[in-house]
Amino acid sequence: MNATTRNKTTIAADPDLPTITIVREFDAPPARVFRAWTEPELVAKWLGPKSVGMRIDHWDATTGGSYRYAATREDEVIATFYGSFHEVRSPSRMVQTFTYEGVPDGVSLETITFEDLGNGRTRVTALSVVDNMEARDMVLASGMETGVIEGYEKLDELLAE
Repeated sequence: MNATTRNKTTIAADPDLPTITIVREFDAPPARVFRAWTEPELVAKWLGPKSVGMRIDHWDATTGGSYRYAATREDEVIATFYGSFHEVRSPSRMVQTFTYEGVPDGVSLETITFEDLGNGRTRVTALSVVDNMEARDMVLASGMETGVIEGYEKLDELLAE
């Protein structure tokens, strides 16, 4: 059984709160998974859908740091994102903001935890909180599910190297 079929991504929206929770297990220890989330040259290899490239403009994954990156297709920028890292605690927790430049009022607050499952495995849980239910539903309708699932599949491949 390969990692992409064994490690299923779940994406859930709370019916009563403007939140999205994403849970995924990886076949690598927390320190290695955390590193893939914080080192820009690694992030660029896995973040986003398979049909899109990733250009990291700035990535300072430290408490108080910030980031900015662009999704590209055939050398054309199709979307730009930015945010701030509020807490980076290796290898267990990150808290950051996330903004799609096309909707600058739609800031989400994301808390990402890296849980050691033993035997060289990690469960990543990402909780995103947005302003309201309409914003949450827009995020869900944006195609983010494809980007998350395919990105995590690329991360599986990167972690297997």
